[in-house]
Amino acid sequence: MRVSRRGQVDPFIVMDVMEAARAAEAAGRSVIHMEVGQPGTGAPAGAVAKLAAQMAEAPLGYSVALGVPELRARIAQRYGEMHNVDLDPNRVIVTSGASGAFLLSFTALFDTGARVGLGRPCYPSYRQILRALALTPVDFETTLAARMQPVPADVARHKLDGLITASPANPTGAMLGRDEMAGLIGACDEAGASLISDEIYQGIGATRPVSALELTDEVHVINSFSKYFSMTGWRVGWMVVPQDHVRLVERLAQNMFICAPHASQILALHAFDHTDELDENCRNYATNRDLMIAGLKRAGLSRIAPPDGAFYIYADISAYSDDALALCNEILEEAGVAVTPGLDFDPVDGHRWIRFSYARAQADIVEGLVRLEAFFGARKMTEISNEGSV
Repeated sequence: MRVSRRGQVDPFIVMDVMEAARAAEAAGRSVIHMEVGQPGTGAPAGAVAKLAAQMAEAPLGYSVALGVPELRARIAQRYGEMHNVDLDPNRVIVTSGASGAFLLSFTALFDTGARVGLGRPCYPSYRQILRALALTPVDFETTLAARMQPVPADVARHKLDGLITASPANPTGAMLGRDEMAGLIGACDEAGASLISDEIYQGIGATRPVSALELTDEVHVINSFSKYFSMTGWRVGWMVVPQDHVRLVERLAQNMFICAPHASQILALHAFDHTDELDENCRNYATNRDLMIAGLKRAGLSRIAPPDGAFYIYADISAYSDDALALCNEILEEAGVAVTPGLDFDPVDGHRWIRFSYARAQADIVEGLVRLEAFFGARKMTEISNEGSV
């Protein structure tokens, strides 16, 4: 049977790493997971208990395509609390994870062949979803000086129909400040390009995040309950769109998804009542971040992207290897630590970088760093020995 060219997308390498780690564990090995961007905690216990009670009372069938109205209202309220934005709940659309939101946004905004900009390194599924929709991902290099984020000149330089930004970003954790966000909004306005702002890691970080909604209504903002709310497997997210895009996206959602999982929406609504637990998770991430930066520095990996938020460290490993994929395989095999090669995020320069996630429990991070320091220490001693024998 024939298959489409649109279906020929690259694999999501971190998922392959997860499978290799699972196989190692199934064979009886101890593996520390630093590969996946998944909180080590689950959804708030109190929210789960409330959902269980509701499910015992009545079945949860389809919701309306835009999402449970109470949840949409609570999401809008959060923008007032976090960003001082008076957001109309009618502009909020609950989705099947952030992934569902990207499908809806890309389909609503772009015609076949449209050029959509991605500053490398970036979340790899942007690129693959765009390709699957017969759109054209336009990769361009970012710099450490610009915190590995796009700059306004990129929009006109690459003749973009759209631009995707992420703050905090995956894999770097780097955030856009207000001035930087305003510059990108202005450049998109001037070029007639659509802006999509990925904000799924907001709430995790040392500094207050800037939402694009603080500066413009002419944007698609995408968020998720996976990261701050620790609800990865529940597959529920949201998007905020201009008022005149709501019915357009609603029609697409009706036909593509019918609705986001109803039980997940109810759990998400209850999760807003348990932010103390979620904020404690974030304090643990902050501790893990400091441990990770210090441990990687001891291991000789001191050149990193600015880790402002999220729960990642993106580190340059070129002092040890120019093949990040092979090095990650060696780290898993020899040290029992699963990490993600930068090729997932940057097909051009990612062979020199590795992403380390510190979303797991602190004890796992400490043990993982002990193993990494031993691995890189042994590698350094081998290189010194080889140099001495020349």
